[in-house]
Amino acid sequence: MTLVKFNPEKKNSALLPGFNDIFESVLGDTFFSERRIASVPAVNISESAEAYQIELAAPGLKKDDFKVSVERDMLSISTQSADESSSEGKIYNRREYSFSAFSRSFALPESADIERIQASYTDGVLKLTLPKKEEAKAVSRQIEIS
Repeated sequence: MTLVKFNPEKKNSALLPGFNDIFESVLGDTFFSERRIASVPAVNISESAEAYQIELAAPGLKKDDFKVSVERDMLSISTQSADESSSEGKIYNRREYSFSAFSRSFALPESADIERIQASYTDGVLKLTLPKKEEAKAVSRQIEIS
C-alpha cells in the first residue's frame, strides 16, 4: 500500500499524482463504470390459482418514484430518481451525482384482470398482484371412476 500526499494546489508531477488522479484510475475503469450503469432490478414472477404475483427488488426508492401502467395487455414498470444534495462549504475533488432510471415491461396473459391490479412497495420490494378473471381460475373437482 502506498500513501499519497494530498495536493490541494493541483501541482501534479510524475512522482506525486493528484488525489483525483488515483480515484480516476480506479473508479474510471470500464469494469466499474459499466457495472454502475447496467443495473436493472431483479424480478420474481409467480402464479397461484387466484392471481399472478410480480415482485421487483428496487431498494432505496420511494413509492412515488414508480410509474406502473397497462397499455394493450402490456404492463410497464418504470422509475426515475435523482439525488441532488448540496453541501456548501466543501471542496470536492470528485463528485458524482446519483441518477437512476429503469423500465421493465411484461406481456400480460388474457386471463389477467387488469381492472383489479394492486401494487404495494414495502422494504425495497414492489409487489404487484394481478388477479385472474373468474372464468380463468382453476376449478378442481374429484371425478369418480366407475
